[in-house]
Amino acid sequence: MAHEVKGEILGMLGEFKKFIARGNVLDLAVGVIIGGAFGKIVTSLTESVIMPVVGWLTGGVDFTRYFVRLGPVPADFKGDPTSYAELKAAGVPMIGYGDFITQAVNFVIVAFIIFLIVKAVNRMFEKPEEAPAAPSGPTEVELLAEIRDALKAKG
Repeated sequence: MAHEVKGEILGMLGEFKKFIARGNVLDLAVGVIIGGAFGKIVTSLTESVIMPVVGWLTGGVDFTRYFVRLGPVPADFKGDPTSYAELKAAGVPMIGYGDFITQAVNFVIVAFIIFLIVKAVNRMFEKPEEAPAAPSGPTEVELLAEIRDALKAKG
């Protein structure tokens, strides 16, 4: 019984080794790491460049200040009662819909950039269209000519 379990474990480890050795897992790991770094860049772009411009265009609106407080502010709270970050740090339950708007903009930017990357990669690996193969055998005109000639020969 113990010998069978040991054999199963060794078999599973062998399968795992083959799985890892395929390279797809390493490619995925590299993609996740690069994606994480890319996400930080996009977050910085959104929070430091895009959202301030959107706020300026909308009359100085600061989206980080859009929230709904669901619970009371602690009595010992010394921060700014209009600051989402300070209230959140104090443990006040809130719905931060301004932060959600910022994250939604982040998502749209990331999705659009990924779309552009996938489109470029697909274009690189696009196979040129092959001309349709010429039909084998006689064409319709040739067949009709043969029928005509056969009918003439009969008479």
